Parts: sequence; C-alpha cells; structure tokens
Amino acid sequence: MAQAFVSSKIQPRKVVVFIKPTCPYCSKTQELLRQFPFKEGLLECVDISATSDTNVIQACLQHLMGARMVPWVFIGKECIVLPGGWIQGYLHPDSATVYLKF
Repeated sequence: MAQAFVSSKIQPRKVVVFIKPTCPYCSKTQELLRQFPFKEGLLECVDISATSDTNVIQACLQHLMGARMVPWVFIGKECIVLPGGWIQGYLHPDSATVYLKF
C-alpha cells in the first residue's frame, strides 16, 4: 500500500517533495522550490505525517533511497536530495550540477 502510494506520486514531468511539516529542512526546501515558476500542478508537497501510514511510508522511502529522512525531492523519477540535506541543482536546464546546503 505505501509503495503504491509513493510510486503514484513520483511521476515523469512533475516535482514531488515528501515532507513532514515539523522538519526545518522540509520548510527550507519548500521555500526554495516555491521561488521557481512551476506550472500549475507540477509541484506537489506530500505531507507524510497527514496519513495514518506515516511510518510505513517513511520505511518505504528508506528502502527506496537508503536513508530514513525527509525531505525527499524527486524531479520526475530522479531524486535530487542527498542524505544530509544537500540538493543537486537540476532546477534549470542550462545549469551544471550545483549543491546547495540549507
């Protein structure tokens, strides 16, 4: 069930962020991403604590990504958040890979 939920959110041509609202890194990530002019419906923040399956969803993300943390940011099916809060800068097609530290 959790794997189907996570898989349904990670879609091509969409940015999805798995968050918990109490996480300061999640807030900073949302702040950063909201600075970009995404078309309507192409940026989705998924609050995993808003469901009764929070621990199961987090375990699924841990299995998929290798770490139990939030936020996880996916552009299409590619994860751009690395453990420790680093974001790879894939937000502009002309940019080289950039690492931003919160």
